[in-house]
Amino acid sequence: MRAITRAIMIKTDTASAAAPGAASSASAISRRGVFALAGASAAIAATPASARGFGSGFTHSVASGEPQASSVLLWTRFVADSETVLDWQISETAEFTSFAAEGQVTASPDRDFCAKAAASGLTPDRWYYFRFAAPDGSVSPIGRTRTLPSGSATKFRLAVFSCANFGFGYFNAYAHAAQANDVDLAVHLGDYIYEYGGGTYPSAGQRHPDRTLAPESEILNLADYRLRYATYRADADLQRLHQVLPMIAVWDDHESANDSWKDGAQNHTSETEGDWHARKEVAKRVYREWMPVSDEPYAAYDVGDLATLFRIDTRLEGREEPFNLRKLLEGKDNPEAMVAALTAFRDGEYFDPARQLLGSAQEAWLAEGMAASSQRGATWQVLVQQVLMGKLSSPTALLDLLGGNVPEFIRARLQASAMASRAGLPLNMDAWDGYPTARERTFKGALDADANLLVLAGDTHNAWAFDLAQDGKKVGVEFGVSSVSSPGFETYLAMVPPEQMAQLVVDANEELQWADTSQRGYMTVELTPQRATTEYRFLAGIRERSTQLAGTKTIIVEAGSNTLSV
Repeated sequence: MRAITRAIMIKTDTASAAAPGAASSASAISRRGVFALAGASAAIAATPASARGFGSGFTHSVASGEPQASSVLLWTRFVADSETVLDWQISETAEFTSFAAEGQVTASPDRDFCAKAAASGLTPDRWYYFRFAAPDGSVSPIGRTRTLPSGSATKFRLAVFSCANFGFGYFNAYAHAAQANDVDLAVHLGDYIYEYGGGTYPSAGQRHPDRTLAPESEILNLADYRLRYATYRADADLQRLHQVLPMIAVWDDHESANDSWKDGAQNHTSETEGDWHARKEVAKRVYREWMPVSDEPYAAYDVGDLATLFRIDTRLEGREEPFNLRKLLEGKDNPEAMVAALTAFRDGEYFDPARQLLGSAQEAWLAEGMAASSQRGATWQVLVQQVLMGKLSSPTALLDLLGGNVPEFIRARLQASAMASRAGLPLNMDAWDGYPTARERTFKGALDADANLLVLAGDTHNAWAFDLAQDGKKVGVEFGVSSVSSPGFETYLAMVPPEQMAQLVVDANEELQWADTSQRGYMTVELTPQRATTEYRFLAGIRERSTQLAGTKTIIVEAGSNTLSV
């Protein structure tokens, strides 16, 4: 979704510069060494996208992903007149004096010249360098990647991102994470691209003048989606992030279309835009071409005895159609009728026990995986997923605070949100809040597994920290990351001071312990056997290229407590 505020409006300390930990001094990489890696050219960094072609040869640098203890997936793109067999090499040194693994992979026009190679037989908990070479003698930029720990692990750090809309401004969060050089893995929770046409979201007035989309129209077919990824992946800061960190990534809705589900999307009209399932399959295909990801819809990653990361799909795999409160209220012309309709819905369809978000197969896989992770002694069970799991309702005091200082169409939507809140219904039906029995089943799986559940969420464009509970039992905690560039509450409700807005939302929601509703950025999550520490990093802005931070916020959860310390 565009932001959690779409439910209202439309539906609505300095970072450390320490080097990442490594298995040995031989595999440790200094900060100077990272910056010595081949990067995006100065021309790419300085030239507006609208004036740039993607050329031939190695057009989009390199990337890696899907790390395990002894393997990692390598990615590049090599454009030529026909398919080309590339050599790939992975080494413990940037000089490539010896190879830990090597092989060949084909860059084919059938895959938009994107090539992915699985490097196996690697040493656990080790940083590596990698590169590709073409028959014409050209060599890709050198990338850096790493394997996951095996056995005893004392610390592992993630950088977590979500919601990067190209048109609103620069991807300074990506740039800061690459420059800080203090994590082991990048995690992207979705909305890596946006499907809208130019002038839609952002509007013509909001769009950064140097951030021109290609194609200008909404993306619908194979060529459209490929060109949109090529445009995003030409961004120098995104290239740099991929170049120096492996990534675990999940798609959210905008990789296909806004508010998508398995059989449709809010931003898809079959009568004018064709069959939804055909569009969905194109979107999935191109995502898998352009991203360093496997074709598996969900997967688990063991970080030694420290954690298991569960990459799950809450969007396209099993999600049923989201509820729409606006449709529920259509034709209700007085508050009494509206409240009656909302109450009847709450007491009936809302708690349908069969309703699915993950789908039955994925739901069972996750429950079994959490149990297996706990039984093998892993400290943390981490959900790498898209949408908020914590319970979140609209502050009923918001409308009174605004008084008459709000347009009528906003007032009407705020009134509807306030009524939903009074009826015991949530703000955002597109999140886990719209699938309460599916959430209950997932929580039961975590409780049965005696899990240390830590949920990562994106989608909302704002930052959140929740204690998660079910029927009075503590289940886990959730960290919701702010967006890389997509706007949040501060854009839609600019008349409310940000600190006051955040406090209103926290006061209105028992599980919510902290929120930031006005800043762009990312977060780091450090896992140890004793605790998980999250640092929210907020950038000073996105309209200019800069890695300056406006501030940070640190929140801790002690292992076994299922409770945040804010």
